[in-house]
Amino acid sequence: MKFVDEVSIEVTAGNGGNGCVSFRREKFVPRGGPDGGDGGRGGSIYLLGDERLNTLVDFRHHRFFKAQRGQDGMGRQRTGRSGEDLVIPVPVGTLVTNVATGELIGDITEDGERLLVSRGGEGGRGNINYKSSTNRAPRQSTNGTEGEHRELHLELKLLADVGLLGFPNAGKSTLIRAVSAATPKVADYPFTTLYPNLGVVQIEAHRSFVMADVPGLIEGAADGAGLGIQFLKHIQRTRLLLQLVDMAPIDGSDPAEQFRRIEAELEKFDEKLLQKDRWLVLTKSDLLPPEDAAEKARSIVTELDWPGPWFLVSSVGRSGLDELTTRIMTHLEELWRDAKEAEKEWGEAETQQPD
Repeated sequence: MKFVDEVSIEVTAGNGGNGCVSFRREKFVPRGGPDGGDGGRGGSIYLLGDERLNTLVDFRHHRFFKAQRGQDGMGRQRTGRSGEDLVIPVPVGTLVTNVATGELIGDITEDGERLLVSRGGEGGRGNINYKSSTNRAPRQSTNGTEGEHRELHLELKLLADVGLLGFPNAGKSTLIRAVSAATPKVADYPFTTLYPNLGVVQIEAHRSFVMADVPGLIEGAADGAGLGIQFLKHIQRTRLLLQLVDMAPIDGSDPAEQFRRIEAELEKFDEKLLQKDRWLVLTKSDLLPPEDAAEKARSIVTELDWPGPWFLVSSVGRSGLDELTTRIMTHLEELWRDAKEAEKEWGEAETQQPD
């Protein structure tokens, strides 16, 4: 399926039903009085997070959505039926923006989360509402209000724990295939990855994390060159970045220089990405004898003056992958635990504040 991560749609909530002008007319009731009921409420439109979806491609062909109108009021004080709400499934991780105002309406981050994007109109009032001691036969009623109409911009930012960065052919797709059930295209030429891929890395029962592979970056990506810059937003939500560097590039380029060029593109795109936890992963160690690979890895780390964790792996030979994924899992669990403790402390501080 083609990956689509941005699209605009138009939503129109249902109008409210009109109020009714009616009078009670029954035998032996000479002065029945007004009995016109109110109109029903118009249907609203909601977006619903659905973890089974991973693309916005369906909206390319279905861009206009309209909820049901409320039924008009009726005699005998009967209120019109409300219009049915319209619920539109979207992938988890969808940002919703009002095109007219630029306002961020919401961010759908959980499966089953509902977001109101267009409110239905209110039903009109029937003439029974205008009865009084001085106006016993009112002929006033009101029409229902119009439902909200909005043009929305939907932008999908994949929710992943770990994001992979690197030049084309750095081994990102091969790595995610080796450690998860994801099956991105792998070939011996650049730009085989044309859209992001997600893979669930299972360490053991009830211990897993989500890894995202985005198209490779090239120099000038922050200015629009290549494909990867279109998808860098998908790693803005990740907790950990793995920067992959090919130990033996086919073009003979310097691995350390490739690393610095990727860093420069990240800084141009969003400086906050450089502040995230970032680990260095040296790939394709199987292309060199073990001793040579280890020596070259140490020289690259020394040349970069790299202060953080680094790993030497071969996705084809499956060496170093267990250590890498186990360390990632432990690191993420520590982050999750710290986040829960911080949330708990914040909640306790809120409850202890004096009224």
